[in-house]
Amino acid sequence: MDDCTENISYGHSMNDIFDDRLFKPPGTFMGLGYGHDLAGRGAAVLGIPYDNGTHPHRVGSRDGPRAIREASRLIRRYRPPDADFDPLERLRVIDCGDVKLVPSILEDAEASIEKAISLIASTGAVPVSMGGDGSVTIGQLRALATLYLDLVVLHVDSHTDANPGEERAKATGNTFIRAAQEGLVDVAASIHVGMRGTFYDPGIFKKARDLGYGLITYEELRTRGVDDITAELKHRLAGRPVYLCWDMDFFDPSCAPGVCAPIPGGPSADEGLRLLRGLSGLRFVAFDINTVSPPHDVRGMTAQLAAQVMYDCLVLLCSGPNRI
Repeated sequence: MDDCTENISYGHSMNDIFDDRLFKPPGTFMGLGYGHDLAGRGAAVLGIPYDNGTHPHRVGSRDGPRAIREASRLIRRYRPPDADFDPLERLRVIDCGDVKLVPSILEDAEASIEKAISLIASTGAVPVSMGGDGSVTIGQLRALATLYLDLVVLHVDSHTDANPGEERAKATGNTFIRAAQEGLVDVAASIHVGMRGTFYDPGIFKKARDLGYGLITYEELRTRGVDDITAELKHRLAGRPVYLCWDMDFFDPSCAPGVCAPIPGGPSADEGLRLLRGLSGLRFVAFDINTVSPPHDVRGMTAQLAAQVMYDCLVLLCSGPNRI
C-alpha cells in the first residue's frame, strides 16, 4: 500500500457505509427487505418460478415471479378510504426470494416447494406465493395440510383444475383431484369460483362436484353479483383456515392477457378485485397467486394486476381474525 492510500480518510466506518437504511436489495416485491429471519413476521412473499413445460402452446410462467416483482414497483402502499394504512409495515412482510428448483422436473419441484412453504408457515408467517403455473399448488397444500387439519381451499379460476384423465394425472389441470385423493383439504367445505370457457373433456363441472367440491361458475357470479357471492363464501368458510388459490386467468384477457390459458369473457379488473376485497374477515393461512406468463403479457399489465392482487391479499390478512 503506498503512502497516498494510507493517508486517505473517508470519514465513515464500514458499518456506516453499509447501513441498511442506505441500501436495499434489488428487485424485491414492492421494495421489501430480503431475508429469512421470520421472527415476528405476519407474512412472507415467496416466488415459485416453475412451469411444467407441457402446455401445447404456452410456456413461460416460470418467469412470473420476476415479472410480478418488477411490476410491483407501481403499487403504492396506501389504499384509502378502506385501507389507508401500510399492510407491509403492519405485517412486517419480508421477501424470501424464490424456491430453488428446475422447471419441468415435477417431483423434485413439489418437494422443494413443500419444504419452503413449511419453513415459512411453521413460524406463523402467512406465505404469499407467486407462480408459476398451476403445478405449484399441490406442494403448498401438502405443507399447509400438516399444520391445519381442517384446511379448506377457495380456488378462484376459469378452470376447476380437477380434470379427469389418467394421461394428465400430474398435469396442471389435476391439482384438485390429487388434493382430494391425498386428503389435503376438507373437500366438502372447499369451493371453486369463476369457471367458464372451453375444456378438453366433457363432464368437467360434474367431476369437481362428484369429488365433493362446491362450484360457482362465472355466469352465476355475473348474474348474482359480487356482493351476493362474497356473502355466500364468507358464510361457508367462516372460522376455517382458508388457502386462497388465485389463478390470474380468472380475469378476462382484456386486462390479463399474459396467462397460461386465457379464456375470453371473464371479469374485468374492477369486478375481480371487488370479489377479492369482499372476502375481508376470513381466516387466510396462505395465498397462492399463479399463472402469470410474461412472454405472453402486454406491457406488463397482467404482472401489474397480479401485484395488485398480492397487495390486496396482504390487506385482507390485516382484516382477518387472529390465527390459531
